[in-house]
Amino acid sequence: STISKNSLKTSLLQLECHFTWTLLKQDVDLDTLEETILDHIEFFTESEIIDYNILSYVHHLKNSNEEALRNLKKAEEAVQKHHPDEIARRSLVTWGNYAWIYYHMKRYDEAQTYVSKVENSCKKLSSTAHWKIQLPEIYAEQGWASLRFGTSYFERAKNCFENALKSEPDNADFYAGYAIAVYRLERLACRYGEEVTPSLKALKRAVELNPNNTTLMALLALELQQLKRVDEGERYIEEAMQKTPDLPVFLRYAANFYRRTGKVNKAVNVLKKALALTPNSVFLHHQLGLCYKFKINQLQRTSYTSQEQVGKLIQLAIFHFKTVIDKKSKFISAHSDLANMYILDQRYEEAEETFQKVLHRDNLLCGEKQELYFNYGNFQHFHMNSESKAIKYYIEALKMENDSYGRRKCRGAVERLLTQKIKGGLGDATDIGTLGLIHNLNGKKQKAIECYEKAIALDPNNEEYRNALCELRLSI
Repeated sequence: STISKNSLKTSLLQLECHFTWTLLKQDVDLDTLEETILDHIEFFTESEIIDYNILSYVHHLKNSNEEALRNLKKAEEAVQKHHPDEIARRSLVTWGNYAWIYYHMKRYDEAQTYVSKVENSCKKLSSTAHWKIQLPEIYAEQGWASLRFGTSYFERAKNCFENALKSEPDNADFYAGYAIAVYRLERLACRYGEEVTPSLKALKRAVELNPNNTTLMALLALELQQLKRVDEGERYIEEAMQKTPDLPVFLRYAANFYRRTGKVNKAVNVLKKALALTPNSVFLHHQLGLCYKFKINQLQRTSYTSQEQVGKLIQLAIFHFKTVIDKKSKFISAHSDLANMYILDQRYEEAEETFQKVLHRDNLLCGEKQELYFNYGNFQHFHMNSESKAIKYYIEALKMENDSYGRRKCRGAVERLLTQKIKGGLGDATDIGTLGLIHNLNGKKQKAIECYEKAIALDPNNEEYRNALCELRLSI
């Protein structure tokens, strides 16, 4: 009946599970996410409950609810195996997911059964609320799910783990999630020019609480490397390598560490070993591509370079980057990596095509866009001989406020381009006016005024420069 369907929907929205955590499918590549989770299940049996729960949600998003139910069954079996004396408490998220999936399958009685199961368990577990039960492991599960759904969820993941830690400050698992979230936020902030919270303290504490978690050891090593404490970092990598020589996620971070210290052949060997264990891992393909890119740069710096050798490396890099974007079209920086390889190979049409795939997407992070505009601007400037297009894209990046790596690169590139042109006597009013705009966007008002004055002297009827100059003088 419709009334029960409506009241059922109201109850469903009260549940704490993947369906109420607003994890949106446009933010991930579902196939890649599924592969990542399956790899995780293979190598980390202790987190099966969490993995099968999120896997069921992924299958629902892929419109296979039957498969989703099968994974929830596996989550229930994992609860029996790992927590036989806490079944209700450990099944709340699973039961919530069951209720939602049955609801979507229009099997309303079964959905209601699971809603009641959750409700009754919450009453037993907590004297206060009859619904919203604030269990730390539920916060943590939301945290792990948020980490899986990509960069825009990292801040939420951190908050979830902080909430979980409030009631169990020394829980090793919660702390591991917290440290990973802080580390990932820090890497994003560094790259995209936002406020940085160092993750060193959190990672050190996480490693103390999880002495056998080699993923955390590797992240700690990468953090130490970032802080120029490379030898200390390498000791963690070596120790972890003894503990888990065959764990792909650890190997990926270890390879990243070696590549950044310039031991690129060692990195390649580690990645090939990891790829043999998890052949579908997008991240491993990306890291391998970066290693070949590094080797190409090394070779190009030496006086004698065999073109054949460079050519082979370019093909390898193209293969790996192409694999990444075919499997995970949301991996934005990999598009620039691939396009830049095509440019090296003088395959300009393919480079243009690769850039076009992402240039007009809506849901890019500001910093991602700025980096993309820098790469595309360079392509137009140096290979397509279109200074005007290059300038247009560099400026688009400058119009976005946050001071990311990409924005700084664009600023340098466009200032150099215009300054050279003007100094060489080839600059016209438009070039000088554009330089004024750039100075203005970078807060150098005095310099901007000088440029606009020069531009107006060359082009006295230009309204745009007159208006800009007026505004600037008023603002000082």
